[in-house]
Amino acid sequence: MAERPQLMPVRRPPGPSPEQVRRRRIAALGAILAALIAVAVAITVAVPHVHRKHTLPPPPPPPKPFRVIFPEGFTRAQMIPRVQAVAKIARRKRGKPVVLNGRQYALATRRAVLPCFTPRRQTNLEGFLFPATYDFLGATSGRQLATEQLHAFCVNWRSVNLSYAKKKNLTPYDVLIVASMVEKETLAPDERPLVAAVIYNRLHAHMPLSIDATLRYGLHIPPTKSILQSQLDSSNPYNSRKVPGLPPTPIANPGLASIQAAAHPAQVKYLYFVRKPDRVHHFFTASDTAFARYECAHGYGC
Repeated sequence: MAERPQLMPVRRPPGPSPEQVRRRRIAALGAILAALIAVAVAITVAVPHVHRKHTLPPPPPPPKPFRVIFPEGFTRAQMIPRVQAVAKIARRKRGKPVVLNGRQYALATRRAVLPCFTPRRQTNLEGFLFPATYDFLGATSGRQLATEQLHAFCVNWRSVNLSYAKKKNLTPYDVLIVASMVEKETLAPDERPLVAAVIYNRLHAHMPLSIDATLRYGLHIPPTKSILQSQLDSSNPYNSRKVPGLPPTPIANPGLASIQAAAHPAQVKYLYFVRKPDRVHHFFTASDTAFARYECAHGYGC
């Protein structure tokens, strides 16, 4: 029987040394770390791009408003052309139509209901269109502007204490009428309570008020024109030289200072006042003789 050849043992290559295993592990960890950093960088770059892609642009700035200025003492008849003129300027500057115009403002200022006043329903808004500076946009209507003025009136009117007027049996409307006369007759602020006192004192003494501003209002006499004798003799209800008591309505739209003066007149006995030569201040007196003497001395007639 033949002998089987003797099998030789298979030789396997020797395994990596511990040092090689350590180096391979470090290299693998380095590769993984590099891959993670690459992913993080890619995300960081991509996110702002996506954010920029979906972020809306900032809204345009709001349109710049226009302004209309109503000085204290302006009448409704003066406010209407002022609105018309300012609206025309706004159209020219804006380069496109604006809603505001004098005609719609005139319609909006005929009558209104005022929650702050008694009586609430007013069919003549003279005196209630508060004089101030108002902003308006291209879409602002005449009714919106009138509503702003009436709101401003109510805000200011609510700050007025009417207790003195009530003691004198004057209504809120009477106070507003007095305030409008104070506004038209006074240029020096500190004289407002004095002019109001003269009006109250003359009413109490049953004397005609003799305030030319009321007649100018009633007969539409411009301040630059002299009052004629025929106008002084007229029976117009605003002729306070002939018709006793207060005029039927306010003769202007007074500011808060004149309203406060009408509600709190100075405690003086003056019955007369006349404009001084500086055309700003007045001479006040309780004596008709002193009043006549002053007028004569300054060329107002003897």
